[in-house]
Amino acid sequence: MFGLDVVRASHHAGRGLFHALAELGTARMAPPLSRHRAAHRLAATLGAIARSHEISVTVRGEVPRGRALIVANHVSYLDPLAILPLCPAAPLAKSDVEAWPIVGSIGSALGVVFVRREDPFGRVRALRRMGALLSDGVSVLNFPEGTTTRGQTVLPFLRGSFGIAQRLEVPVVPVAIKYGDPDLAWCDGATFLPHYARTAARRRIDVMLTFCSPMPPRAGERPETYAARARNAIAHALERTR
Repeated sequence: MFGLDVVRASHHAGRGLFHALAELGTARMAPPLSRHRAAHRLAATLGAIARSHEISVTVRGEVPRGRALIVANHVSYLDPLAILPLCPAAPLAKSDVEAWPIVGSIGSALGVVFVRREDPFGRVRALRRMGALLSDGVSVLNFPEGTTTRGQTVLPFLRGSFGIAQRLEVPVVPVAIKYGDPDLAWCDGATFLPHYARTAARRRIDVMLTFCSPMPPRAGERPETYAARARNAIAHALERTR
């Protein structure tokens, strides 16, 4: 990057860091009093960071307002910045994120559920916490592919969160994420800092979110079948945006 790109990247990153540090200080001095408030504070913080990076979100479909398990295809670390300001929820994130400077501390303070997917006991703990959040009336955001992709296809969904939604009779709301530029995908082992530097240098980041119709649990339906229904809804929504 040269010249104007460097200036733009520094400006976007600086503004985003300002909002992140402000919330980190607030979270330490005045922790949220409930899981519901934590989700809303996280949504507000991510919204400010999204605006500082000129993330422009186009919405199709109806944004959920009540308790739901929100599931989406996973393309980038930008995905929660696009979704959560619209519908506050407690997101699941891989355990590595908890160790990230600033980001991990904010996530821990504001209700992010960190999961070590390669650890069976870690997955069980995350599912229990997800169940507690949904039981408490807090929506949960999950990326059940378990990894990021280029966004052109949707991998099979892990079934665990769908079993929780079924047991608690919580509807699943599938969300299809599509970026205006496929190069925004963070996958295939790309290193974070170089990718973020290129992302922050952009004038604007265009994202389309397609909220599919809520999917209530069906009596006797297996969690893997429930997961496949949601995955197919997202795949069809992505097809319609091509």
